[in-house]
Amino acid sequence: MKKTKQLCVISVSVAAAAGILWGLFGQRIRTLYTSLNSFKDENLAHTFQHTIEIQPTKKVSKGDHVFQFGREDNMVLADGFNYDNVFYSSKEFMKDTRTLGLLVIHDDVIKYEDYFYGGDENTLFSSNSMGKSFVSALMGIAVSEGYVDSVEDPVGKYIPEFAGTKLENIPIRACLQMASGIDFNEDTDMSGFSLRTLLGIPAMKVISKYGMQEEPYTYRRYLSINTEILGEVITNATGYSLGEYMEEKLWKKLGAAHDAYWTLNNGKELAMGGLSVSLRDYARFARLYLNEGNYNGEQIVAKEWVRDSLDISQEYSRPGANQDAYNAIGYGYQWWIPEGDQGEFMAIGVYGQWIYVNPSNRVIIVKTSADPDFMEKGYELKHVEFFRAIADGGC
Repeated sequence: MKKTKQLCVISVSVAAAAGILWGLFGQRIRTLYTSLNSFKDENLAHTFQHTIEIQPTKKVSKGDHVFQFGREDNMVLADGFNYDNVFYSSKEFMKDTRTLGLLVIHDDVIKYEDYFYGGDENTLFSSNSMGKSFVSALMGIAVSEGYVDSVEDPVGKYIPEFAGTKLENIPIRACLQMASGIDFNEDTDMSGFSLRTLLGIPAMKVISKYGMQEEPYTYRRYLSINTEILGEVITNATGYSLGEYMEEKLWKKLGAAHDAYWTLNNGKELAMGGLSVSLRDYARFARLYLNEGNYNGEQIVAKEWVRDSLDISQEYSRPGANQDAYNAIGYGYQWWIPEGDQGEFMAIGVYGQWIYVNPSNRVIIVKTSADPDFMEKGYELKHVEFFRAIADGGC
């Protein structure tokens, strides 16, 4: 009887503890489960078109004025392109990479627009890491407005959690260029970082525990936590959340047709890649950079910032830097710059999200995808050749 009573007490205690833990972490566990489930291969197409229904988000409201692109009947896309001495059919390439939407604009005229897997011009597609380029624009605005004194400032000046840590003196510019030197591996450490933050640990507290692998500007190593740091610098310096700052300083000014939505993690915008935006609005953002930060005579992003964002003159910024698989394409301030003489630049997100800008041809291409094979060899360079074939194909 005594043993039975003890077992009952233990059972009740365990149940009570489980109840307390579920009360504290139940919603976070549900969010974690939903997040993991939504990134299964078979769910990607739905997830990238319905993120705002799956994850907590913050609305970024559009302004009263919409910039309208011209529209023509769909052009005939280039038959295909060559990469590494192999010809790829455009039609098959789009199918094989599970394209959700493709938009081609030349001189402010839509030349081609098509959607698959149920999307349309009103669908808000997940940016994944394309959102990093938006964070870069917001940093440029914060510098122009004097909230951030200089990109040479150490991040510890704006992030109290870094005080006294090895990360304290990393320059903001090193984070912009993915050359911070933080001891973090994008492939092996990201899941642990994401799990800790999803369970409620503030991102900066998690990041502050990492050490340094090398001095800043030694190598370029793609680390999404660099962009999380940039987002924290912006919010702490300006007093705005990222969504609020984007709404007031960017989204209401560039003629967006739809509200955007920013995924939240621990109640804060996920700087490393949480935006959901329509294809045409991605193109409106690209158009801003194509026009050196100017929209209808208003300099929204400083011309100098746009220029510096696309500068890959440093050895670690150039295509092929330190023979890293992530570095086949050059990298500026959260923008990718392929090798070539046409001034091209791109925003890229995992699973095949792309904004491609070709200033020489005045072409903008937006491609969103749900491609689980996005890590295959040559994937990014194949897309560059695909976009070039379209840009050079008479549009």
